[in-house]
Amino acid sequence: MNPHLSADGVWFPNWADLLAKVRLKELERGAYRLAIVGYLMFCKRSRQRATVASARLFMAEVEAQRRLSRTQLATWKAALNWFFTAAPSAPSGGAVAKTLKADPAAKPCVRGKEPPLATTDQGGPDWERALIKVLRERHYEWRTEQTYRMWARRFAGWLENRGLSVAQAGELELRGFLSALAVQRRVAVATQRQALNAVTFLMREALGKLLADFSEFERARPGKRLPVVLSKEECQRLLGALEATPRLMAELMYGSGVRLMELLRLRVKDVDTERRQLLVRAGKGGKDRVTVLPKVLLERLHHHRERLRLLHAEDQAAAAPGVWLPEGLDRKYPHAGKDWEWQWFFPSREHSIDPRTGLRRRHHVSDAAFQNAIRKAARRAQLNKNVTPHVLRHSFATHLIEGGTDIRTVQDLLGHKDVATTQIYTHVMQKPGLGVTSPMDVL
Repeated sequence: MNPHLSADGVWFPNWADLLAKVRLKELERGAYRLAIVGYLMFCKRSRQRATVASARLFMAEVEAQRRLSRTQLATWKAALNWFFTAAPSAPSGGAVAKTLKADPAAKPCVRGKEPPLATTDQGGPDWERALIKVLRERHYEWRTEQTYRMWARRFAGWLENRGLSVAQAGELELRGFLSALAVQRRVAVATQRQALNAVTFLMREALGKLLADFSEFERARPGKRLPVVLSKEECQRLLGALEATPRLMAELMYGSGVRLMELLRLRVKDVDTERRQLLVRAGKGGKDRVTVLPKVLLERLHHHRERLRLLHAEDQAAAAPGVWLPEGLDRKYPHAGKDWEWQWFFPSREHSIDPRTGLRRRHHVSDAAFQNAIRKAARRAQLNKNVTPHVLRHSFATHLIEGGTDIRTVQDLLGHKDVATTQIYTHVMQKPGLGVTSPMDVL
């Protein structure tokens, strides 16, 4: 057995640089990076060395908890095989592949060299490293970082097909990339705007390039889309097809009009049952606002909160790390994440790994899990509409306007910056305009 893989473990700090040079499709390269970062975080969390033995344990945990498809599991195993094969003094890929399939009950390695979390995913090329550095210095959200990096990689791939590099790109190439999205890919307006923001940030902020006005590019055609709205009877059928916590979440979303992530990110202190107010912290645009709390839900919210006290007590007894807090607050009050009032109001059942710190802590309910619950409930309720959680917010606004609530009040409750955004709900009211009646109804 190779001692480099048994006692000392693999020390491979520049794996991201080498991975960027491997001939892989962009999606496959991203899957490789995700698998390796997850494995290195697993090593740090469990205080193990990067060895084949710990890789077996990691894959066993992935298969048990992440519920990946067979294709995804095969890709993750291939990523770890590449990691050990490309590492200095590593054996052949075939030997590693056989080792990963060996007895999964191997004992954990003793603590040795641990890859620091800050170096596990610093990007590959120089332009990506510069982008990550600026994003993290300015404390951008984790999802924003992933989105900006994705668009930057797509921009780099587009340039590579034309024999150019990111360092050589300028306004002309940026206009060409954005135009190609609209003309060839036929992306939506919001998608093109997202790409514009990401690539402009890369060029200006990360690479320090001066960009003049480059507004002359082919823009995606804006289409006027009306929101999907449920009737009150359809809302009752949808909510009746849910149960337990997902039903309470859906009822709170419909009863207060919050966005999906605003609902999931609620803390215990944000649900004020005494004043019947729901406080939305750092909503869209980083703004705080107050919205209504349905009176009919007060008793169930009280019971739900009492169940959370038991869960909080279990986490404290297990000496679990506190919940995630914004970085500035976490630095000022390092132990606030363990306090009761900062706990998630809709926590997940299991602990998960924080992608920024590598800590295994309790997060809020996954957005995908709640979306899936809503889709299944819509099928059970036999609704003939494309129902997502956001439909509950649309229904909240529409039913308020139909009930006589003035549009400016609805604008404040929804947190819209412009009243024109709120006015779209007047087009989907049950009686549009001034109570217009169809001539067919008076025959």
